[in-house]
Amino acid sequence: MNSLELISLYENVAVITGNMLEAARSGDWELLEQLENDCSSRVQTIRESEIPFDLPSEMRDKKIRIIKKILADDKEIRDITEPWMERLASLMKDSSTNRKLNKTYGTGSTA
Repeated sequence: MNSLELISLYENVAVITGNMLEAARSGDWELLEQLENDCSSRVQTIRESEIPFDLPSEMRDKKIRIIKKILADDKEIRDITEPWMERLASLMKDSSTNRKLNKTYGTGSTA
């Protein structure tokens, strides 16, 4: 893989993470999941294809800028999704507790 192909892959991941951020902001969890899968696939391609070599300084600086954008988007996505995931986990726990109580004591039964 040459330096232009590598930068192109990083740019592609940056576009996807930008789209993921927009999906998270709008609460489109299905789209976010699809984009996350696509992003993971692209990152895996980078991991498998990237061989260590010295990039020209301009390309290295560009790669660093792209990675910083990806990381900033990732942080903002986590800032949006983590509270939502905690609320969902709490709702699921409450639902599970209610099912266990209903199973153990029954619903609407009288002694």
